[in-house]
Amino acid sequence: MGNREDLLAGARKAILERGVAKTTARDIATAAGVSLAAIGYHFGSKERLITEALTAALGTGIGDSMEALIRDTSGTPLLEAFAQMWDGMSEVFENNREGMLASLENLLRVARSPESQEFMTDSLTGAYSDITRSLREAHPVLDEDQARAVAELYFMLTQGLGVLWMITRGKNLPDGARLTEAIAILAQDLRT
Repeated sequence: MGNREDLLAGARKAILERGVAKTTARDIATAAGVSLAAIGYHFGSKERLITEALTAALGTGIGDSMEALIRDTSGTPLLEAFAQMWDGMSEVFENNREGMLASLENLLRVARSPESQEFMTDSLTGAYSDITRSLREAHPVLDEDQARAVAELYFMLTQGLGVLWMITRGKNLPDGARLTEAIAILAQDLRT
């Protein structure tokens, strides 16, 4: 790995051990085995490094798991596939709990940083595209625009349900059947 990749890995390690607020640039450089100056050279700031490290880690952990759940629904009717996917998300959240906790801690910092906000906004395109691709592979009946709309809904629900899951540990949250029922009600209303 190069210094940039070492810094991303070092940041994830330090953040998971100490939390976002307590992690210093020196902690990250030490965990990465590089000089403190490397942070500025590769990322411009510790804040940008932390944002990229957490985005990549959660994108991999949650994103890959979510894409696997979507692939598992291949050939299943769309609403049934939707319910099945959401029923699997609690396990995904559990398996990524520490990263999600760090991400929640990081959320306020990002909200106050125009640079981090810009990075996150730009990252959404890639997240939507990855989910769209998985949906089209699992459900070829969806055209590109339809798959993108569903991908955006999946991403938004993942964010919201992920936050609620973290603060309730999955208690009193709707399951896939309940979310599907709500969508069916809305779709029926649109047809009348």
